[in-house]
Amino acid sequence: MGTEARAGSAPDGDKGPTPPMLYLTRKIGESVVINDEIEVTVVDIRGKSIKLGFTFPETATVLRREIYERIQEENRAAAAGSQALAEAFRGKPSQSDAPAPAEGPARAAPEPKD
Repeated sequence: MGTEARAGSAPDGDKGPTPPMLYLTRKIGESVVINDEIEVTVVDIRGKSIKLGFTFPETATVLRREIYERIQEENRAAAAGSQALAEAFRGKPSQSDAPAPAEGPARAAPEPKD
């Protein structure tokens, strides 16, 4: 079949352990199918560069790793900013904490009698 598959862990620098990784050997024109929906095909190999072709459902999101990581970082920063903003407002009364107006029509205090 020409496919070599082995499970292992790839080094990940200082980011900690990575989940197990499946290694495959494919030739130009050969493919891998993932979850019956995604097909990855080796289109071209030139030196150390490999061109891959992807077929996937329109609902799938496909991002390069560096773009995905940048989006995740921006999401974490936005969440931290939202939390800081919420904490800043915790010390201030919200509209629901303000005293409710007296019910009924406003009345003037009676004038003192001489």
